[in-house]
Amino acid sequence: MIEPNPKADLLRYLQSARDALLWKLDGLSEYDVRRPLTPTGTNLLGLVKHVAGVEIDYFGETFGRPFFDGAEAPSWYGEGAEANADMWAAADESRAEIVGLYRQAWEHTNGTVAALPLDATGHVAWWPEDRREVTLHRVLVHVIADTARHAGHADVVRELVDGAVGMQKGNDNMPPGDRAWWETYRDRVEAAAREARNG
Repeated sequence: MIEPNPKADLLRYLQSARDALLWKLDGLSEYDVRRPLTPTGTNLLGLVKHVAGVEIDYFGETFGRPFFDGAEAPSWYGEGAEANADMWAAADESRAEIVGLYRQAWEHTNGTVAALPLDATGHVAWWPEDRREVTLHRVLVHVIADTARHAGHADVVRELVDGAVGMQKGNDNMPPGDRAWWETYRDRVEAAAREARNG
């Protein structure tokens, strides 16, 4: 019988979402990882920067394990930062710097998870007062959902950049089909939408 290991299960799902998000940067130019492709400015490197901040907050401040711990935090992080500064990369912020910070945040998160039981309590200062007290388990579930959501955003943005799709390197999790097959498929979906609109 396989012994349940809830921490390992949760971390595996979190790591899968992390890896999927970073994979969406592979092979793209500096411009393409940064350019906004939605009316609200969604871009690939900004998504990575944002989730780095999410992990730093939720597995650092929430459980009294500050990530920066006396070191100077970047200007986009914390109180007083410009609105949405964590959702895009300034020209002087390198891809390596942002990805490196995200990987450091993973290590910090993994350390928090290793150090604390799942029922350890923390305090999310930016949540409504009646929900601020949380367990490590709840925070893990919250951050997995958030990271997976942003990995989904990255799927769509990457497809808009160069047509690349898929769940992960070596496993795109897509039905087989060449460009003509996908064009035919898309045309069928469009035709159904028009028919429903006119129906």
